[in-house]
Amino acid sequence: MLVDSPPEPRAETAAAPPGRRAIRSIGLLVSVAVLLLVFLASIAVGSKSMSMDQVWHGLFQDTGTYGDVVVGERLARSLLGLLAGVALGLSGAVLQALTRNPLADPGLLGINLGASAAVVSAISFFGVTSLSGYVWFAFTGALLVGVLLYFLGGSRGATPVRLALAGTALSAALYGYLQAVMIMDGAALNKMRFWTVGSLASANMDTIKQVLPFLAIGAVLALCLGRPLNAMAMGEDTARALGAHLTRTRILSMAAATLLCGAATAACGPIVFIGLMVPHIVRSFTGPDMRWILPYAAVLSPVLLLGADVVGRLVARPAELQVGIVTAVIGAPVFIFLVRRRKVAQL
Repeated sequence: MLVDSPPEPRAETAAAPPGRRAIRSIGLLVSVAVLLLVFLASIAVGSKSMSMDQVWHGLFQDTGTYGDVVVGERLARSLLGLLAGVALGLSGAVLQALTRNPLADPGLLGINLGASAAVVSAISFFGVTSLSGYVWFAFTGALLVGVLLYFLGGSRGATPVRLALAGTALSAALYGYLQAVMIMDGAALNKMRFWTVGSLASANMDTIKQVLPFLAIGAVLALCLGRPLNAMAMGEDTARALGAHLTRTRILSMAAATLLCGAATAACGPIVFIGLMVPHIVRSFTGPDMRWILPYAAVLSPVLLLGADVVGRLVARPAELQVGIVTAVIGAPVFIFLVRRRKVAQL
């Protein structure tokens, strides 16, 4: 595990030159435009080919077959991908700042596994079979892990190292429990294996309505943490001198990450590498300023997630690859590249 020491403060974190701020603003607008295009592609691409005219009529005019396909299935799927991408990107960026580890992701602290363990418990012990039932168990599991992690990490005395170590220990314990239940209960294994891959295929408007309040609260909270997280990156003494409240920032960061990651995992399963890759890539051109990393991650993460979902539908027509498989295939070599680049940089 790589846990970095706090980066050296940079002048651009406090006040970037006007020219650079303008470039970042333009880049963010371009990213939003790219997201819109990918979102439209996600609606247009599926097992049955549709032109953009047909998509338009299905969305706004047609109430027949095309309308049912687009509005009832693809629109819900694309909206869930958009929301889940925002949640995973923001939670990854917040956790990387909180642990001061640029290779961290929401899975590092066991939040994903907490949701997974709760879902397999619901299936095995309570007979839950519907996605609407999974959502609440998964969110509760993520929330409990977030609370437990905070106290195991030292609560008010929590440090990045303690949080990372506590997350590793919780992940190992939860993974063992998850495998034990699935091995002993074949029915749970059959039902769970589709959810654990990570997929948008079962998206519907009811699921979106259930998780939307948690995603909205978590997103607003995360976007408001840019300035205090910048202060924490300069070291605890410097942060206190700047007036930052360290304990409050840690609690709010954990709350935001838990709300975002828990709700996204509950809705579409544990999708990996989005929270790792996008914030790390964004940091390479925005610099260390969390006030820019967070909005860029919120926009570009759904671009990656929806793009991976479109690829999964194209490469296996008329069937499809689950988006969790596609992101894993993309993310594994990227993760290896990032680790190797960091090792070279440290030589």
